[in-house]
Amino acid sequence: MSETLVNNRYDIVVVGAGSAGCAVARRTADCGARVLLLEAGGPDTNPAIHDPLRFGELWFGPEDWAYRTAPQPDAADRRLHWPRGRVLGGSSALNAMIYARGSALDYDHWAYLGNAGWSWQDVLPVFRRIEDYDTGGDELHGAGGPLPVLTRYRPDPIHQAFLAAAQSIGIGHQEDYNCGRPEGVSQIQFTIADGRRRSAAAAYLDRPGGVPGLTVVTGARVRRLLLDGDCCTGVEWVRDGRVESASAGAEVVLSAGAIESPRLLMLSGLGEPARLKAVGVPVVAALPGVGENLHDHLLVPVLFGTGRSPGRPSDGLGPAQTHLFWRSGPGLAGPDLQPLHFPVPMYLPGMTGPSSGFTLQAGLVRPSSRGSVRLTGADPEDELLIDPAVLRTAADVDRLVAAVELCRELGNAPVLRSEWGAHELYPGPEAAADAAQLRAYVRRSVSSYHHQVGTCRMGVDADAVVDPRLRVYGVRGLRVADASVFPAVTTGNTHAPALMVGEQAAAFIAADHGASWSGAA
Repeated sequence: MSETLVNNRYDIVVVGAGSAGCAVARRTADCGARVLLLEAGGPDTNPAIHDPLRFGELWFGPEDWAYRTAPQPDAADRRLHWPRGRVLGGSSALNAMIYARGSALDYDHWAYLGNAGWSWQDVLPVFRRIEDYDTGGDELHGAGGPLPVLTRYRPDPIHQAFLAAAQSIGIGHQEDYNCGRPEGVSQIQFTIADGRRRSAAAAYLDRPGGVPGLTVVTGARVRRLLLDGDCCTGVEWVRDGRVESASAGAEVVLSAGAIESPRLLMLSGLGEPARLKAVGVPVVAALPGVGENLHDHLLVPVLFGTGRSPGRPSDGLGPAQTHLFWRSGPGLAGPDLQPLHFPVPMYLPGMTGPSSGFTLQAGLVRPSSRGSVRLTGADPEDELLIDPAVLRTAADVDRLVAAVELCRELGNAPVLRSEWGAHELYPGPEAAADAAQLRAYVRRSVSSYHHQVGTCRMGVDADAVVDPRLRVYGVRGLRVADASVFPAVTTGNTHAPALMVGEQAAAFIAADHGASWSGAA
């Protein structure tokens, strides 16, 4: 790796050193390509990145894009904070280190929509190639891959109580939620090794002597793609106040995430023509789906006080050590809820209560609402209009209410009441007893689970942005590889699926160009 741009001609230019971008860059470099990896943020030197208990310190800091949504009329007119990583490793340097592939149904659905090569059976070998499970490899799990997966640890006592409480109310124990059927309560699998976070940058880029053929440049805010007719030839960025550029002999890969990847496409003239013209961007290619299909997982906190302190989470582990996947009602093909368990009361503004307690975050992982990302001007620094349409559909409210009720039942289970003195604080028994009050609580307390996807959707229909090999429609030499290509969000945390998308993209690129890398000097 190098922080110095020694030339401006490469085979592959990757924009964004997050989960997918690190995978694309490393794997294509390993295939012999000369690769430039550009990251808008800085190096991952902040100690809080690497300590599993300190990730909350990174929010609103230099490593956080700290996006704000437009006011959400169905969520009490609030502007929601969306933390996104602006640092080597991207959001994998800020997240809760939860390794979750999702459900087999997720990927079979992607394939059903016409995306050949993305079924569960197609992607399972890719996940196995990523992984280095501490239990070793088998037909479902990988060993020897770049990403350590920690499963052999003893959860803290409060989390052992959560496991017991869930089973006492009829939720089965799922030994391995990454088997393709993530239903039940589980101990979380972490991307942690030796007590330290293993972000995508640590997994793919941190190699003694660097990665041959790979140049990494941080502090590079990409402002537009360089296009020659219908061919993408490179990118232009600003670093330290200077405009710089590089050409790509084979391809440019956008891995800037579900917010920045559509921004760069639109700034470069790729999007819905009327909206581009309205903000003064000349139209290069009509791609009406760019910036559409935005959706995200949602959380609502259910808070309990305790008579006995849960204590500080163990060093070298994340605070959320258990979670569960469940269905909000009968007739669903798979889980649509993912409550997460935290050993502290996570009070929102205006809430008060004791310092001793826990929070069961009622999570919705199959939202039906869809929003958008739009430009407000032609300058790369103009604020985006981010409207995720949170709780726009009645179904999403109903399912989150069901998640809250599940968390209330869990927190009030006898084992938590008798052994920990658990008592409900929010929404509180009185509010929960009134349907209108409970729905109002959901609307005023809902927040993001930080899993934004879908804005450069993969597909074969007229509104798809990329094809099943992640090539941007209508533009040669350009792919998108990050969570923005997800046709629909996966069942659970999105870091692992984004890594898988990066691995897939690298394989597609190597198949198309690997025999003739330019070896640009």
